[in-house]
Amino acid sequence: MNLKPSHRLVYAACFALISSVNAADFIKPTPWSSLVTNDIQRFLPTDEVRPLLAGEDEFISLYRQSMAASQRGIVLIIPDWQHLPTNNAGINFLRKQLNEIGYATLAMTMPDIDWHPADMAMPEPSESSEDAEESTTQSDEQTAPATPAQAQQAPHFVTGAPNISEAVLDDYKLKLIARFNALYNSAMDEGGNIIVVAQGASAGLLIEHYASFPNNELNAFISLGSYLPNSIRNQHLNATLSTISPPLLDIFYSEGNPDTLQSVKDRKRWVRKHAKYDYRQRELFGVPSEPEQHERLLKEVDGFLRRLF
Repeated sequence: MNLKPSHRLVYAACFALISSVNAADFIKPTPWSSLVTNDIQRFLPTDEVRPLLAGEDEFISLYRQSMAASQRGIVLIIPDWQHLPTNNAGINFLRKQLNEIGYATLAMTMPDIDWHPADMAMPEPSESSEDAEESTTQSDEQTAPATPAQAQQAPHFVTGAPNISEAVLDDYKLKLIARFNALYNSAMDEGGNIIVVAQGASAGLLIEHYASFPNNELNAFISLGSYLPNSIRNQHLNATLSTISPPLLDIFYSEGNPDTLQSVKDRKRWVRKHAKYDYRQRELFGVPSEPEQHERLLKEVDGFLRRLF
């Protein structure tokens, strides 16, 4: 086919454009943890940002000092997996308000999740998943900072969603524990009591970790809606939390994760069996993003800690 020179130029330009589009399809997206790091360094005060090193993995932590006359200890804050340490499900509120009652706070940014293709499959939307999505949206709208990192949040898993494979959980757990140990070692410089406040799946994996009696000791463990997105592991979690050494405050929300709600009675049964007398279970009504629940959460945490020390 004979083409005029001008037509050849048009075809060449179109071919180059198509080639560039196809090539772009294979460019890996920026890791979620990198977006979080960039957002935090841009939007939060520099005196709060502390880089830490877990092996070769550098990550960001957020430190706030106690503003009371005497310091009662330091609280290590661990968000749910692939959530910000400034999320509005109680974590950011505690991160700031615990400073007013005598605690320094040190919050951790979360590692990336290495998803397997089977774990990315999600069920068709249902009434329950829509309700959960609406709850998550309300929470994220109030999260600070509101940044591009939030666009890569992990799927919100509800009852009926496929189980996350144990391989994915175990890989994430290794990275989580490495960062947690670095956070713990940094907190040792503060002195005083060391308390962990952990949320969601991260809380569930840390409870598994402390059931193996690691060397680092805690004065208290506070769980916010702990669960594991794997049905078998989640059933075992009910027994596991009754065997950890630190005193445990187990908080759940009446409109929180269904997997947590279905576990609360079974947890009490295992606590009685193993005679864990320093276990307390508390229910907060409503959704975690409501300001009223934030105030109630702080009171429950403060009351639990005052009975301990």
